[in-house]
Amino acid sequence: MILKTFGWSFAITALGLAAGVLYGGWEAFGVVAILCILEISLSFDNAVVNAGILKKMNAFWQKIFLTVGVLIAVFGMRLVFPVVIVAISAKIGPIEAVDLALNDADRYQELVTDAHPSIAAFGGMFLLMIFLDFIFEDRDIQWLRWIERPLAKLGKVDMLSVCIALVVLLITSMTFATQAHQHGGAHVDKAQTVLISGIAGLITYLVVGGLSGYFENKLEEEEEREHEAEEEAKRSGKKVSVVQLAGKAAFFMFLYLEVLDASFSFDGVIGAFAITNDIVLMALGLGVGAMYVRSLTVYLVRQGTLDDYVYLEHGAHYAIGALAVVLMVTIQYEIPEIVTGGIGVALIAWSFWSSVRRNRALAASEGNADSSDDKTEVPSGV
Repeated sequence: MILKTFGWSFAITALGLAAGVLYGGWEAFGVVAILCILEISLSFDNAVVNAGILKKMNAFWQKIFLTVGVLIAVFGMRLVFPVVIVAISAKIGPIEAVDLALNDADRYQELVTDAHPSIAAFGGMFLLMIFLDFIFEDRDIQWLRWIERPLAKLGKVDMLSVCIALVVLLITSMTFATQAHQHGGAHVDKAQTVLISGIAGLITYLVVGGLSGYFENKLEEEEEREHEAEEEAKRSGKKVSVVQLAGKAAFFMFLYLEVLDASFSFDGVIGAFAITNDIVLMALGLGVGAMYVRSLTVYLVRQGTLDDYVYLEHGAHYAIGALAVVLMVTIQYEIPEIVTGGIGVALIAWSFWSSVRRNRALAASEGNADSSDDKTEVPSGV
């Protein structure tokens, strides 16, 4: 079952890592491996969400999502989108960006370095909003309760995450403005670039969230109409075209899933810029990771159950928060790629180990409860 579901992902992983070695040696191998782990970990909650919605769809729409949808996710968001970000930030054409990345690494690196403040501010705000909205939500399962419990209470204040993100952005831009003034105004434009790009990242997050909410509402409306039509058909004894209604509902499910997948893909792409500026390594790492979204989704749908490692989603979001901070810091200071990637991997590994310990504790408590019940059982014949 595992090999059948993940076979293609394992094969693509081997090819991607081998391509990384051929492209840039063992250092490139390490960067690709870190990007793979990052994307796979961030894609875990994506696969869980996909599976929860995909199981409601018929076989046709499941196949559409797992073929057309994955093509959009892999080639659109993970391969094309990083090039588009660099092209827009550096104000060059996408073809020129790819040509420079492959044939003139020094010039490309120079353009990316110049564009890095805008990329970092844009991505930092987007990732920070994802983390803040997660940490301020009151949820039944909490990982680091001493942090999450008080923050969940604060999260009841409307628009708190937006306010905090704007304050962080304002402080960041003012800090760079002060530094520019102290250095004779040599980098005056950096403060304005950081502010504008950060606001653009915040707006992008709000738009993506709004679209996701819109499609989710449409999905609920279609499901409610389908249920009412079925009830009416039962009462009247007439037949209703459930296939057509299911088709409309499935279509909205597909659109909703694409918007969700785009938003999940976006955090992976933006997070990758905190690890490397090389679009070839980025495409290899993120492309491999995207394959696991499909494999995990198929696995969860076929098994009919969601994964028991309940803290992994928390670890992924804490990694997103760490990447947001790193991106903002890298506007002014250089941080090694291995350190940046290692922080995310360490947080996710910690959350996985915490999930394993939780499962063992639950199993032990259930075992103790069963044994105590056996001891208190009245002997037969008494």
